[in-house]
Amino acid sequence: MPGSARRTSPAATLTVVCGALLLIPVTATGAAEATADVGRSLHTGLAASQWVVNAFFLTFASLMASTGSLADRIGRRRMFAGGIAVFTASMLLATLAPGIGTLVAARLLAGAGAAAATTGGSALIAAAFTGGPSRTRAFGLFGTVLGLGLAFGPVIAGLLVTGLGWRAFFGVAAVALLPSLLAVPLLTESRRDAPGPIDWTGAATFTLGLSAFTFALVEGPSLGWTHGAVLGGFTVCVLLLAAFALVERRHPSPLVDLALLTRPRFVAISAMPFLLAFGFVALTIVLPPYLMATLHASAGTAGLTLMLLTGPALVLPPLTGVLGRWLSQRVLLVLTLLLVAAGTALLALVPGGAGAGSLAAPLLLVGTGFGISLAIMDGAAISAVEPERAGMAAGLFNTFRISGEVVAVTVLGALLTTLTRSGLAGRYGDGAASAATSRLLQGDMTPPPGVAATGYAEAATHAYAGALHDALWALSALSLVGALIVARLLRPTADSSVSTVTTTTATATAAVERRAAVEPAL
Repeated sequence: MPGSARRTSPAATLTVVCGALLLIPVTATGAAEATADVGRSLHTGLAASQWVVNAFFLTFASLMASTGSLADRIGRRRMFAGGIAVFTASMLLATLAPGIGTLVAARLLAGAGAAAATTGGSALIAAAFTGGPSRTRAFGLFGTVLGLGLAFGPVIAGLLVTGLGWRAFFGVAAVALLPSLLAVPLLTESRRDAPGPIDWTGAATFTLGLSAFTFALVEGPSLGWTHGAVLGGFTVCVLLLAAFALVERRHPSPLVDLALLTRPRFVAISAMPFLLAFGFVALTIVLPPYLMATLHASAGTAGLTLMLLTGPALVLPPLTGVLGRWLSQRVLLVLTLLLVAAGTALLALVPGGAGAGSLAAPLLLVGTGFGISLAIMDGAAISAVEPERAGMAAGLFNTFRISGEVVAVTVLGALLTTLTRSGLAGRYGDGAASAATSRLLQGDMTPPPGVAATGYAEAATHAYAGALHDALWALSALSLVGALIVARLLRPTADSSVSTVTTTTATATAAVERRAAVEPAL
């Protein structure tokens, strides 16, 4: 493995990488706090504001696998440095954006930079920590840092947006990244010879297919679900993803090995992040505007309230290792989905306008389920295949994870838009209902022009809460069905071709070591 003559200490590598990557989940989840202020400042509609969130997830998901493969060839430090530079530039561009088009472009750029930085950074950690126990601890800290960003992103964004405006949120992120960018030359370069060419065709068909799907869902509520552009988006998505499947079957070095989808255990574990994207990740995006509109909360207050949902992700992973002494992976994964199902169902019973006290129990239930999953999903996915296929398994698992977040955020946003507008149309008419929905889903309870203020807040809260409740019942049902399917697919069989790890603690340790070894493939 060629590298530079001077080697950076592993601790320094871990510090630089974690310090930089902390900002990625912060800006990913925190952007939802800024949409209301963005809408007011740039005079945009709902669909345009939703792209501020969706654009990031779109390029982040689409480019993760290809940047991982490219990092092996051009160098992990170079990929990490390029990713951080692009991400920092995108934050500066967002800060100075004169209009919504520039801001969305900046968010697309941010997703691309985040993908490169994440794959390059995790590969640098894998190369720096070669011993099993030290590698386990390093990736444990790496995961904890990402959890911190996820938990505190809405809080940080809310406080900055409330106090200084949305531009400050992106500007502070850019400034905070500068020390990591300046420290990149201190890192040790590493690369390895990867067999076969990069699967550019697979990367292109997957990226464009996911983009077409996202476009159709975001624009559907405003253009109409039967509009030619919307139907065309869905059609293009189906065609491109079918082409992606054909390319992956024939390419000598595919981005993902679709043959893994014939393994029930691997399919069950890979379905987990997709299901949790609906039950947890999407809620971190749609709840802040809901709280800001129905409770008249500031962005900062909404972020603090969301800590009830994200906080358990900080404390549950270590405790799950203790539970793993008595409970199997199968039990813990099913328990995760049952807790999410119970939490979303309970949240659907909370009336619109209820305060944080009424929201606490359901949000804590959902957060607890997600927190349990963080400790075991990666290890379970990799332990479901032979060691020599661990890299490909990790790549496909992470494709499911991040693509699920794109789909969940987009689908839930489209569902809330359609149901809220439908709830208001009977009273105010289609035009006013569309304008009101656009404001509500950006966290603004102000009546649109031509709508009387008398009785508006009550009607709008009823429609918005009703839409959210319907969506939550759907999420609860999805989690319940998912729990049944996962439980069935994970049933132990006598003739399993891959031996499973008997305890969660052992799985987590083995998984981190394997993941560290194969992370560049993600």
